[in-house]
Amino acid sequence: MIIILGLGNPGRAYENSRHNIGYKLISILSKEYEIPVNQRRSQAILGEGCLGDKRVILAKSRTYMNNSGKAARYLLDRYKTSPSNLLVIYDERALSFGHLRIRARGTSAGHNGVESIIQSLGSSEFPRVRIGIGQPEQEDAISFVLGEFTPDESKALNEILSRSVAAVTRLLTDSLYSAMNEYNVRPRGSEPDSIVNAP
Repeated sequence: MIIILGLGNPGRAYENSRHNIGYKLISILSKEYEIPVNQRRSQAILGEGCLGDKRVILAKSRTYMNNSGKAARYLLDRYKTSPSNLLVIYDERALSFGHLRIRARGTSAGHNGVESIIQSLGSSEFPRVRIGIGQPEQEDAISFVLGEFTPDESKALNEILSRSVAAVTRLLTDSLYSAMNEYNVRPRGSEPDSIVNAP
C-alpha cells in the first residue's frame, strides 16, 4: 500500500496557485487511476483504490500548507503504516519550472509544508516528488507561491502534470529508483536548477 499525499491550501482562493500543484496532480491521478477522491475526513480528503495489485490511497491535505504534518500524521495513523509508504507531492521553488525531482528521503530544504511533515512524523524517511515552479525575479517568495501561473506557464502545465503522472505510475508499478533514473533528468535546453532553498 502507498499513500500519495498532495500538498496545498484548501479553498477557492488558492485553487490555481503555484503552491497547489500537489492538489492538481492528485486530481489528475484520481482520473487516471479511476479513484474518486471524495471521502472528507478531519485532516484530508481522500480516495481508496488499486493500481494493478497495489493498494493506493490518494489524498489532499485539508490543513493549510504550513500544517501539512497534521494530514500526514492522520493518514499514517488511519492506515497504520510507516513514513516509507507515504509519497508526498509538492511544489519546489529551487527547481526550474516543470522540472521533476524524485527522492527517497531528505530534508525539507526550507519548504514549510514538508518541514511540518518531518516534525509531525519525527522522520524525514518518506519519498517525495518535487515539481519545479521556478524562482521569482522581483516578487517576494510568499506572493510568488500563492500567485497563479502565468499564461505561458499554464499552457505548459498539462504536459508537466502528464509527465508527473507517468513518473508516479513508474514509481508504483516498477520502483522508486527506476522512476528517479527516468525522470530526474533536466530537459534538454532548459535552464539549470537553482541551488537556493525553497521557503
